[in-house]
Amino acid sequence: MNTKELKSILQALQEHEVSELTLETPDYKLTVKRGGEVQVVAAPTPVVVPTAAPAPAPTPEPLPPAVPAPTPAPKSEPPKEDTSRYVEVKAPIVGTFYRAPSPDAEPFVKEGDTVKKGQVLCIIEAMKLMNEIESEVAGVVRKILVANAEPVEYGQVLFLIEPA
Repeated sequence: MNTKELKSILQALQEHEVSELTLETPDYKLTVKRGGEVQVVAAPTPVVVPTAAPAPAPTPEPLPPAVPAPTPAPKSEPPKEDTSRYVEVKAPIVGTFYRAPSPDAEPFVKEGDTVKKGQVLCIIEAMKLMNEIESEVAGVVRKILVANAEPVEYGQVLFLIEPA
């Protein structure tokens, strides 16, 4: 039985206000009670017991030689940017990352901004406490790796700063 047949049966039951229906086939038994639940029970499968000794299995024919599957061309990944010269600013706690002190305020920093050591870069809210995250170095903010109001994990990289 497919879903289309089941839907038509249910619709007919509803139109004719039938409260209960049981339908049996060799494959399944379906009982529908109005206001209740649909119950489908699989029919037991018959067990066949052989009475004579089984015939010997035919010997399989040799398979033709396997044709190797074509190997896909290696995907060329874009070259990764060398970030070794940047200082990573990592989340010191688990919480929610905010780029600005309030929803209508300007962000603390943007990519390309020059920052001083100790300057506030963002806020991480943890357990209703707002924790200011400060820059550990003076330099230029090259990448902001987290979107505003996104959850962050302990040790997650938030900013890449190129030291001055």
